[in-house]
Amino acid sequence: MSLSFKWGDIPACNTGRPNTVGSPAFVLRGLPEGTTSVQFKLKDRDAPGYNHGGSKRLKITRDGQLPFGVFKYKSPCPPGGVHTYEWTATARKGSKVLAKAVAVRRYPE
Repeated sequence: MSLSFKWGDIPACNTGRPNTVGSPAFVLRGLPEGTTSVQFKLKDRDAPGYNHGGSKRLKITRDGQLPFGVFKYKSPCPPGGVHTYEWTATARKGSKVLAKAVAVRRYPE
């Protein structure tokens, strides 16, 4: 399984105080057969202790596309520099994890 995303039209932020914004647009390729939900989680690799949040388990169509704004999270907002952010998508069938995929991007780009 692979994951890609676009941040979307989020407010520029470099204060270390993130905004609550709508989720990026995601594309998942190669969803495992039997996937019933996908959960998304954002991690700042340069400040891994900060919880940016993510989604609850979401139903996703077989085309693997999730449009902008499906859930809310705390935006990237590195204090005075550039950080590397990692979205993880976890595909599940009920409570069983079928696969995980990671997409990494720097912000600001």
